Amino acid sequence: MSSPTNTFLDNAYRHYQIVDNLTTAVLLFDEYNHLLAMNPAAEALLDISANKAWKLEADRLFSGIDGCGGALRCISENQVFIKRETQLRLPGKNPIQVDCIVSSLNHPTQPGGVLVELIPLVHRQRVARAKQLLNQSETTRMSMRRLAHEIRNPLSGLRGAAQLLARELHKDELKEYTTIIIREADRLSDLVDRMPGPRTPPRKRELNIHEVMERVRILVRAEAPPGVSLERDYDPSIPNLYGDPDLLIQAVLNVARNAIQSLGDRGKVIFSTRVHRQFTIGHRRHRLVVRVDITDNGPGIPEELEETIFYPMVTGRDEGTGLGLPIAQSLVNQHDGLIEYHGRPGATTFSILLPVSPHDEVSHFRGDLP
Repeated sequence: MSSPTNTFLDNAYRHYQIVDNLTTAVLLFDEYNHLLAMNPAAEALLDISANKAWKLEADRLFSGIDGCGGALRCISENQVFIKRETQLRLPGKNPIQVDCIVSSLNHPTQPGGVLVELIPLVHRQRVARAKQLLNQSETTRMSMRRLAHEIRNPLSGLRGAAQLLARELHKDELKEYTTIIIREADRLSDLVDRMPGPRTPPRKRELNIHEVMERVRILVRAEAPPGVSLERDYDPSIPNLYGDPDLLIQAVLNVARNAIQSLGDRGKVIFSTRVHRQFTIGHRRHRLVVRVDITDNGPGIPEELEETIFYPMVTGRDEGTGLGLPIAQSLVNQHDGLIEYHGRPGATTFSILLPVSPHDEVSHFRGDLP
């Protein structure tokens, strides 16, 4: 912006550089309703780059948003226009519900401009759900640690008593019962040890997520029935991330086994990878996030279990322990990540979200100013 009359907007632009770290889509227009700048969230939402959109008129950008285009033309000094749950329509895509907020940026002696915020409802719901899952996971982990401690002590006493009793018995048929007691005590002890998750911090290093995926695919291929097919849909452009390969293999393996076991003798499991930019997990926004999807075409999760599938001992299978998904969630949480569930009959997807870097880079608000 070379015009001296736009000094006010120059200052506003620099002030709003902070919005580059927001997940809300933010756009800045001049007094003629020409786009000056937009943050990465706006680029992703409108499916257009800042360079391509620069200087476009608002009507061309917002022709697919009910009510917001007109608001840019008629907004007056110091007013705020709010349109809740309006439809954002983009070519070739399903409509997206957004909250549209239009605010004037005015100055007594200089031309002003307009600030537009677009907040997708699905984003708001997803962030709230992510926070809920993270809080749920932490509460579950603490509860499981306490429960494991309370169970471990009497189990040790039970096993010791069975060993002493076995020494006093002389009939093999009676010793068989003490052997059963010891074996079951060991099984429960192993189960209890697994409940809280790993006791040591992750040993993180740079890794290729597709090496993790292929290791898991080979393991589940050996376990899956012949009628279950495993398909791959990988994004080869995904950069390496930092993580503990053993813990990530275990997390992905738990989710994949869950998918295989839900299918029975026939079905399909798809392993896919994608990358997201400027993505929020819980309370943190990351520059790059890898998404690992494991999708099966089984019957899906029963509706009554959907809100509790990451709790321990919750399972839809008679022979299940209900520990696979909670442990996987705990392992992914240790990488500042999260596992989300989306499902319907015939398409059940567990998404593992992992930040690429433990120290995300901060980019800059995009526009035409130096």
